[in-house]
Amino acid sequence: MILFPAIDLKNGQCVRLKLGDMNQATVYNNDPAAQARAFEEQGFEWLHVVDLNGAFEGQSINGAAVEAILKTTKNPVQLGGGIRTLAHIESWLDKGLARVILGTVAVREPELVKEACKAFPGKVAVGIDARGGKVAVEGWAEASELGVTELAKKFEGAGVAAIIYTDIDRDGVLAGINWTSTIDLAEAVSIPVIASGGLASIADIVRMTMPDAAKLEGAISGRALYDGRIGPAEALAILREARERRTAQ
Repeated sequence: MILFPAIDLKNGQCVRLKLGDMNQATVYNNDPAAQARAFEEQGFEWLHVVDLNGAFEGQSINGAAVEAILKTTKNPVQLGGGIRTLAHIESWLDKGLARVILGTVAVREPELVKEACKAFPGKVAVGIDARGGKVAVEGWAEASELGVTELAKKFEGAGVAAIIYTDIDRDGVLAGINWTSTIDLAEAVSIPVIASGGLASIADIVRMTMPDAAKLEGAISGRALYDGRIGPAEALAILREARERRTAQ
């Protein structure tokens, strides 16, 4: 069970949005690379990065900030936002990303996702962002008619490394993870699922260790870490102890 600290990039800064609204951004750090280094020093083992401008505009906008992060941290990094072509995927993986996250293209061009999984085994994740149970695209600006599980099942057996499921209605407002829909998704597919959107407190960290959440790969935390609502040492200790208990069983 992995806790992924999040760095969301807008105009080169580390920010958090409220409900996916680019006009409701709180700046937490003007130096994303320094934030990445801080997360590594706190003991985190992965890093989740989103190019928010890229998600809305369909192309990488914060490339320089991402490259600085990759040079600064030894932790594996997963990146989403504006990655829409095989060439773009290959370019980012060549620069040292552990995996890319495909969102809009997973809805619009699912065959491209499957092709990418074949070309880059273990390096491609799918981001499913939903509002009211329906998948949203283009940086959450547009709604589709696709249901979450319907989209996820399109990639069964394709080699997708993980599905990152975000409940937009909870993102950035510290309402707590939507555990019911997240666990339902994890039960419906064989692809590992990462919970995102609303992680609020140590109670959510403890919830990650419950038996019915065992199929999850982990969860992403942003605002709760930045605001100090979750202490990294305490959260990581809880997850480490849970892993040790499972190993001993």
